[in-house]
Amino acid sequence: MFARDFEWAELTRFAALPGPRATLGVVSGRRRQGKTFLLDAVSRAGGGFMFTATETTEADALRQFGEALARYRGQPTPFRFTHWDEAVTELMRIAVAGEPTVAVIDEFPFLAKASPSLPSIIQRALDPAAQHTNTPVRLLLCGSAVSFMGGLLSGSAPLRGRAGLELIVPTLDFRLAAEFWQITDPRTALLTNAVVGGTPAYRREFTQGDTPSGADDFDAWVTRAVLNPARPLFREARYLLAEEPDLHDTALYHSVLAAIAAGNAARGGIADYLGRKSTDLAHPLTVLQDVGMITHEADAFRRNRSAYRIAEPLVTFYHAVMRPAWGDLERPGRAPDVWRRAQATFRSKVVGPHFEQVCREWARWHAASETHGGQVTRVAGGTVNDPAAKTSHEVDVAVHGEAGDGRETLLSIGEAKWNEVMGSGHLERLKHIRTLLTSRGTATEATRLHCYSGAGFTEELHHLAKSDPAIQLIDLPRLYHGE
Repeated sequence: MFARDFEWAELTRFAALPGPRATLGVVSGRRRQGKTFLLDAVSRAGGGFMFTATETTEADALRQFGEALARYRGQPTPFRFTHWDEAVTELMRIAVAGEPTVAVIDEFPFLAKASPSLPSIIQRALDPAAQHTNTPVRLLLCGSAVSFMGGLLSGSAPLRGRAGLELIVPTLDFRLAAEFWQITDPRTALLTNAVVGGTPAYRREFTQGDTPSGADDFDAWVTRAVLNPARPLFREARYLLAEEPDLHDTALYHSVLAAIAAGNAARGGIADYLGRKSTDLAHPLTVLQDVGMITHEADAFRRNRSAYRIAEPLVTFYHAVMRPAWGDLERPGRAPDVWRRAQATFRSKVVGPHFEQVCREWARWHAASETHGGQVTRVAGGTVNDPAAKTSHEVDVAVHGEAGDGRETLLSIGEAKWNEVMGSGHLERLKHIRTLLTSRGTATEATRLHCYSGAGFTEELHHLAKSDPAIQLIDLPRLYHGE
């Protein structure tokens, strides 16, 4: 088990909750994050019951469930349930001698799709009247359909207010991903993370431990492990959409993702890319956000402006690099040529935006408060208008926080350049932006200036930073190991 101490602690706490009543927990998260591994481990540790649902009919699901429950109870003949009322009632009686017992139903959305009344049946089984015949079962419902699982406990849903655990298993962040992939070189780690993100299964099940041995091996690794039509990662981005039950028109959703991957972050830009009206995209964008495929982030400085970003790096990589050359890639032996032609696109559409996102994550979760000059409350990218020059400036990393008096202030602004050595010109640009923001009351002279670079900094900029603590230089080693 890797980097799941919090999740394991919460699951074992829930599994051992004292008391004679049955209790409910919900576990969710995107696919391939290790949810089933965790639930299997917690059920085995306490001698619990685990049932993994499949996409089938209600009658077949009841048959499978009855057989699994009978095996667990040591009965020679399977249970013959005609309705989920009977099955859930029997499940709530599996704990013996008053000892808490875990019962896991994995892939719960499959069951609920075939039997829409199942959440209501479970809710009724947890009512005070039913608890008189229940045993201390610790029921865990798990699923990867993020929107469905999130809706189980929200609004007027039957199970709202019933759960004693609501656990979301996240992807690994860029630092943990590098550790998990056992990549010690920061540049190689970030390049790899820009392709496969922090999904644990992509290292073990999907690449069988094949990792880039260093920067010199990265290109070869991409062609043999990602662009290889015989390897699982090759079609994974397509399957991710196909596996989401709420995404019915997959062609439309792929087109929206392709537009975002091409650099269109605003709804208007996405609509222009697709040749549609902006109003036509409200539903697909909302659905993609609900299933965790994209994020919708507010601009740091303009409340009426926001940006859509793809949440899964592999999906960005697929749409920017693989989808345009899919016909070539499907023919074995063409990957090296495709990858050679895609280098510029990879740097500008994949690594560059990913590096900016990693810088924002570092500023929010890993940087020390002394680095920013205050306690961080939010980090985002933003756009600053420059009326005199009749242009606008992009700020890659804008850090807001508390400077000491309890009021929110702009602690720092930063620029991120993946493949460019940063110098005094970049610093002057940040100073100009700070002046613009100060004139509007958004920033102050105390707002710090941060330069993030994947290629390093000039000697002049190093000298300026040494003499002024308000100027911070963040390179790849600091992103991965420093504060």
